[in-house]
Amino acid sequence: MDPTTQAFVAALIGALVAGGGVLAWHVSERQQGIVAPTDEPAVPEGVASVLSVLRSSAVVVGADDTVLKASAPAYAMGLVSGTSLMSHELAELVTQVRRDGQIRETELLMARQHAVPRHVTVRVAPLTSTLVLALVEDRTKERRVETVRRDFVANVSHELKTPVGAIKLLAEAVCDAADDPVAVRRFAGRMLTESDRLSRLVQQIIELSRLQDDDPLDAPVVVSVDEVVAGAVDASAIDANARGIKIVTNGTHDLKVFGNEEQVSAAVANLVANAVAYSGDDSTVLVSTKPSSGSDEGMVEISVVDQGIGIPSGELDRIFERFYRVDPARHRSTGGTGLGLSIVKHVAATHGGEIRVWSVEGQGSTFTLTLPRANQEVLT
Repeated sequence: MDPTTQAFVAALIGALVAGGGVLAWHVSERQQGIVAPTDEPAVPEGVASVLSVLRSSAVVVGADDTVLKASAPAYAMGLVSGTSLMSHELAELVTQVRRDGQIRETELLMARQHAVPRHVTVRVAPLTSTLVLALVEDRTKERRVETVRRDFVANVSHELKTPVGAIKLLAEAVCDAADDPVAVRRFAGRMLTESDRLSRLVQQIIELSRLQDDDPLDAPVVVSVDEVVAGAVDASAIDANARGIKIVTNGTHDLKVFGNEEQVSAAVANLVANAVAYSGDDSTVLVSTKPSSGSDEGMVEISVVDQGIGIPSGELDRIFERFYRVDPARHRSTGGTGLGLSIVKHVAATHGGEIRVWSVEGQGSTFTLTLPRANQEVLT
């Protein structure tokens, strides 16, 4: 083959090789364009399946801090809006975990607009080199229960300390006045008063604890309102008579409510006892009953009206708190424990009813307990 022909063949082969290389490059690019997105799914299939049925708040965040997948509770809690995390603190944790790959677990206080901040526990862990999983559990209710329990124990300790300390001092006074019969009788009488107060306090603590143990109301029965009212009036009769207070009953008879007889009796008895305790001497306490009407149809109203000292408007929202007293200086004379209205509120709540109060300072108060009426269909 002459030199000219060899040069021509070499050039042709080079052109073919170059053309093949270009074609191969284009084919490779096209294949990469098709295959690359499916090499690694945005969210692993197993994770996506779990999140779709998860009751906890869970969020999968991508490399650009975009939310790729979230469970329904996460949206309900307000952790996610669209494809964005709404909590700055949670977003910071996600960034830290993506940076070093270390699992982090902590507690956060998440602010909410026009609402009490939410206490949550957060666990953030890497799923892949780019994906991060955040699990969030709402602990607000548990924190609230812990706070209530802690306050309750502190209040009980304080309330028990008062009569116990008084009895101790009076016992010492009796010892010192052993040769003075008049003083001994006076101190002994005060010891009886303090021991009665201590007994009432312990009894109401036990009663409130028992009511909470009975929650929810599992076995309601038909309860006679007439019998409940009669029992409440009889329980306060001695104290009322001693101060010239007249307890009057009126209203609709033969009403029945649906609930726990012991709880309903305790609630009404506490309302009547409070009315007597905070009424003036030679006054009247009225206990009336009637079926509700209007939007409350199907309920029974038990109202207790007194002519006592009344409640300042600023205190009305707090009177159902445990151990709260409108006038702490008076509780020693009335023997109040601050638990009676808490018991009433708890009974109303467990029965699907409510407790309302109307009061004017210096004129008296009206407490109205509403409970579900036991109608003819229930009775049969």
